[in-house]
Amino acid sequence: MAWELRISGTVMDSIVDGPGLRYVIFTQGCPHHCRGCQNPQTHAFDGGRVAGWEELLQPLEENPLLGGVTFSGGEPFVQAEPLAQLAREIKAMGKHLMTYSGYTYEELRKQEMSRPAVGELLDLADILVDGPYREEERDLTLLYRGSANQRVIDLKKTRDCGTVILYRSEY
Repeated sequence: MAWELRISGTVMDSIVDGPGLRYVIFTQGCPHHCRGCQNPQTHAFDGGRVAGWEELLQPLEENPLLGGVTFSGGEPFVQAEPLAQLAREIKAMGKHLMTYSGYTYEELRKQEMSRPAVGELLDLADILVDGPYREEERDLTLLYRGSANQRVIDLKKTRDCGTVILYRSEY
């Protein structure tokens, strides 16, 4: 099935956007407009550019050292349908998947009732950083997040237990 994703850009070989060496896809479009956002260029829904399936998967096929992919933004869950399809391919390659969201985990689970792809994307991801960035809670010492209100959730353990389990870095 052909699909397209509106992106702001990509970053190869990131070591700050999740565990291990990662490929980061920055989605375009965000309803949150958090004050102090590090990616304000990703807010406009008509900005960025359209990227296709092959373009986004090719770096993973070409670089065996990439251990995972991170969906950042913008707000990835705005484009949950194409991202869920992309996530299926990423997981089929045996890669780790992390995603950011300005929505909380609980808000996303409510959204999945009307948008099943939101739940599918959550079910495919290994880690979720949730919650809006809050400039007044900025803390650059935090793992994978910018403000203290945000959580780094281990989604596999959360699925196994039925309650939110925070991620503990093995690195």
